[in-house]
Amino acid sequence: MGKLFYIMGKSASGKDTLYEDLLSRKELGLRPFIMYTTRPIRANETDGVQYHFVTEEVLRRMEADGKVIELRSYDTVQGIWYYFTADSSAVDMRNYSYLALGTLVSYQKVRDYYGADRVVPLYIEVEDRLRLERSMKREGKQAVPDYSEMCRRFLADQEDFSEEHIRRAGITKRFQNNEDREICMDELAAYIRSQI
Repeated sequence: MGKLFYIMGKSASGKDTLYEDLLSRKELGLRPFIMYTTRPIRANETDGVQYHFVTEEVLRRMEADGKVIELRSYDTVQGIWYYFTADSSAVDMRNYSYLALGTLVSYQKVRDYYGADRVVPLYIEVEDRLRLERSMKREGKQAVPDYSEMCRRFLADQEDFSEEHIRRAGITKRFQNNEDREICMDELAAYIRSQI
């Protein structure tokens, strides 16, 4: 039986980089579990790789068809963006293990959908000052940097990933990604191997 390893953490905690590295480690045998969003695609993102980038109309059709497992909306300075997980026939957890990226709330809903014995949390932590520096650097690479939205995300994460919320979600293991990313990647890979 396969498992779904679920990476989560505050914005700019290095989740995307860790996700890509873990998928590239062939010995882990992980497949990507791709989620959906209506937000605009960022520089260096590819549809179907980081997310399935869809319109709100496509989201509503999928909801009507009963395919949406969980749905979150964020009222950004650019309008409402939706992020969601959909049930897909492409996911075969009888034979394969998957790697997903999401939030604490999405993790809980996906865990409840697939079962706590099959969804393994990988919670990434980074010191706030370093996260803010990384956020500024990433936003500065956008064609039209939106520092207001970056600040909104940073502050929203303080509440979304509060210690109370982490405890209620049953997260007990944490992975530090402060300075040496390679150490964090190796710790994640070793933990995944121990769970398969």
